[in-house]
Amino acid sequence: MLIRPPADHLPSEITPQALFEKRRQLILGGSALLVGASGTLPATAASTGEKLGKTRPGPFSSDEKPTSFESMTSYGNFYEFGPDKDSPAKNAHRLRTRPWTLTIDGEVKQARTFAIEDILNWAPLEERTYRLRCVEGWSAVVPWIGFPFAELLKRVDITGNAKFVEFWSLADREQMPYIRLPLLDWPYVEGLRLDEAMHPLTLFAVGMYGEVMPKQNGAPIRLIVPWKYGFKGAKSIVRIRFVEKQPQTAWIKAAPDEYGFYSNVNPDVPHKRWSQSQERRLGEFFKRKTLPFNGYGEQVANLYSGMDLRKHF
Repeated sequence: MLIRPPADHLPSEITPQALFEKRRQLILGGSALLVGASGTLPATAASTGEKLGKTRPGPFSSDEKPTSFESMTSYGNFYEFGPDKDSPAKNAHRLRTRPWTLTIDGEVKQARTFAIEDILNWAPLEERTYRLRCVEGWSAVVPWIGFPFAELLKRVDITGNAKFVEFWSLADREQMPYIRLPLLDWPYVEGLRLDEAMHPLTLFAVGMYGEVMPKQNGAPIRLIVPWKYGFKGAKSIVRIRFVEKQPQTAWIKAAPDEYGFYSNVNPDVPHKRWSQSQERRLGEFFKRKTLPFNGYGEQVANLYSGMDLRKHF
């Protein structure tokens, strides 16, 4: 079942305006790219069905009821596979997750490349049920499986110049047909301050709901930063780059007045086109109040002590 937002959301509220204005001109061409030799659109990408090995409970988990697996795998954003909320589930079956490597470079003493099989053995996998808040107004509770970002720092030696971290998603025109369209400045790049990345809440997720990460949700490895809006969580990561200066991320390039670098969940700072004070959980009808830092203020508010969070939105 596809979970669609109630009718009180306008189309421009569901798709960011920077994409919505292009979509009418591009969507027909984009759809044509997805039609196979049979002349029909591909079937919806299914869950992997592949279970992860033994996991242990992780810290900071929410005790809220998780959003249904079906909702989380049928509704979401992954613009490399299309601009609509059901596009990833329809088109992400194209993604090849083996072989897969992750390159670490930039302000490091020696660049390194790791195979995903080795990454999965970096540390015992933890299950952490985190709240997810999307900038468009929907939210979810998801049992992610992964390991903290700090595990990466045990395997690379960063220089004293490293102040920020860039996360680069795969950009492959063959596997991701919408890369051929100028929806965003590809590849998708997101970034964090180094201390944000090192915070114990920041997670590299390789699975969810006990399974290997579904392709439409960012397989084989993605970023989870639960106190920030969901678009900060880069999917299908192939490169991590330590840098000295604040990165120019994909959404800052596309709409800098709507999507700031920090992107902390702040119900008191409205989006340019809608309020952020309330949210609607997938699978629910009524809205609920949005919490500062998505409810993780006790853990992360100190990272922003003295900052004007309206200016640094």
